[in-house]
Amino acid sequence: MSDTFTAVMDQLPTADVLARSPLYQHSALRGDGLQLQENALATQLVIRGNTDDASFVQGVAKATGLALPGNLQSEANNDWRLRWIAPDEWLLTGPANAAFTMETALRENLSGHYAVINVSGGQTLVRLSGANARAVLMKSCPYDVHDRNFPAGKVVSTVFAKSQAIISRLGDDEWELVVRRSFADYIWRWLVDAGQEFGLSEHA
Repeated sequence: MSDTFTAVMDQLPTADVLARSPLYQHSALRGDGLQLQENALATQLVIRGNTDDASFVQGVAKATGLALPGNLQSEANNDWRLRWIAPDEWLLTGPANAAFTMETALRENLSGHYAVINVSGGQTLVRLSGANARAVLMKSCPYDVHDRNFPAGKVVSTVFAKSQAIISRLGDDEWELVVRRSFADYIWRWLVDAGQEFGLSEHA
């Protein structure tokens, strides 16, 4: 448990505070073996620390219910997913409006040298699913997303279109992209264009 006090700001303290995702003008789309949708306003917390510090590893596990994943891996439990980003960095994502509660829990269970940063407002999650999802990804990034190289549970940060994304494979035909808020609209439109051959369109 932390032996110092750190104020945690609730970024959405009341129900009347307007929260708007960067893709609020776009609706979920469905094509032939392809679905595209945003996981809007999801909680996103960056956690940094040293895995050689047993108290850090145990504190994260106690607060989140998830073990720290190793290189290029992720762990999931109910609505929460913990992604490896770098040797001392992980991204925790979960339900909307849960950032304050989870950040508080993490800080109550961590001590020493660590960092917890709420980045929920700076990124969004885009989910691509269906039998043709991998074909769309193959058009969009140079990383090998074939089954033999990218099994379920794997995570990579890579070039995506003319931007960057963190790609997670959630299941056989289910993928999730973490994208920066400022590039979200561009990446959404890119995916719609890449999915046109599978009937994906924003025009009825």
